[in-house]
Amino acid sequence: MSKVKGLSGTGRRSEARERLLSTASRLFYTEGIRAVGVDRVMAEAEIARGTFYRHFEGKDDLVRAYLEATDQDIRDRLGAAKEEIGDSSVFLQAVAHGIGEELCGAGFRGCPFINAAAEYPERDSAVHQAVLAHRAWFHQVLQEAFGQTGAADPVRSADAMMAMRDGAMVAGYLSDPQRANDTLVHGVAALLAAG
Repeated sequence: MSKVKGLSGTGRRSEARERLLSTASRLFYTEGIRAVGVDRVMAEAEIARGTFYRHFEGKDDLVRAYLEATDQDIRDRLGAAKEEIGDSSVFLQAVAHGIGEELCGAGFRGCPFINAAAEYPERDSAVHQAVLAHRAWFHQVLQEAFGQTGAADPVRSADAMMAMRDGAMVAGYLSDPQRANDTLVHGVAALLAAG
C-alpha cells in the first residue's frame, strides 16, 4: 500500500514540477529570465511556495532546468531527424531549414541559450554551464555530420555553421527573419559545396 501511495505522490509532485517548468519556460523565453520572478511563476502555475522548493532549490535551479528541458527537446528532435535522414549532407541542410523555420515562427524572441548567456555572463554559474553544455553537444553533432560528408575540416565547418546559426538567430529577432533564414540556408549549402 505504501508503495502505491509513494508512486501516487511522486506523480503529483512530477505534475507540479512540470507545470512550474512549463510556466517558467514560457515566461523566461517571452519576457526574459531576470524580468520574471519565482513568485510570478508560482502564481501563474498555481503552485504553492513549499511545492516550488520541493522541486527547485531556487530561481537559478529553475532556470537551469528550463535550459536543460529545452536542450533535451532539441536533442530529441535532431536525433529523430538524423535517424530518419540517412545522408549527413541532407541532415545538415534539414537542420538549417529547421532553424530557419524557427526564426520565422510567431513569437520568436531569439535563441534561448544566447539569451540566457547574456543574462548570466558568469561562466561558472550553473545557468551559463547549461548553455555551454548545449553548445558543445550541438557543435559535436555538426562536426560529426560534416565529417561524414567528407568535409576537409569538420571542426572548422561546424564552427562556421554555429557562427551562422548564432548570427541568424540574432538577425531573425532584430531584423528580417526571412532574410536571416535565407542567408543561413545559403551559407550551409556553400559550406557543404566547399567540402
